[in-house]
Amino acid sequence: MTDITPLDDAGYEALSDFRYELRRFLAFAEDNAREKGLTVQQHQLLLAIRGHYAGDVSINWVAERLLIKPHSASELVNRLESRSLVIRSRSEHDGRRVCLRLTPLAEQILAELSSVHRSEIERIQPSLLRALRKLSRPKST
Repeated sequence: MTDITPLDDAGYEALSDFRYELRRFLAFAEDNAREKGLTVQQHQLLLAIRGHYAGDVSINWVAERLLIKPHSASELVNRLESRSLVIRSRSEHDGRRVCLRLTPLAEQILAELSSVHRSEIERIQPSLLRALRKLSRPKST
């Protein structure tokens, strides 16, 4: 069983501050994605594909990564494919398997979004770290 230690006022304040900064970033990211004509999930799918360099990217892998059902991931891919942002192709390792990759247009959009998002993360990093430090309990020995 997990050790349940109630938070004190400072702990609640730190948790509230941390969640606030996360929500602000997510709202920022959503607005930026919308400006590029993407939903949050579409942006996340593009980022998941681009961020997975260790092998083939399948619909099931994307579904797991986005915490959605495979049929929802498939519909999401269909929408991005119809906008020429994602391409389905056969795996070089297993011809029975369909893999996903980004088009040059998707790469360009994602690069622009990612640059802006990294800058925002750098901006909010001090307050996130401050809240995390306040939340961290000293380890007992």
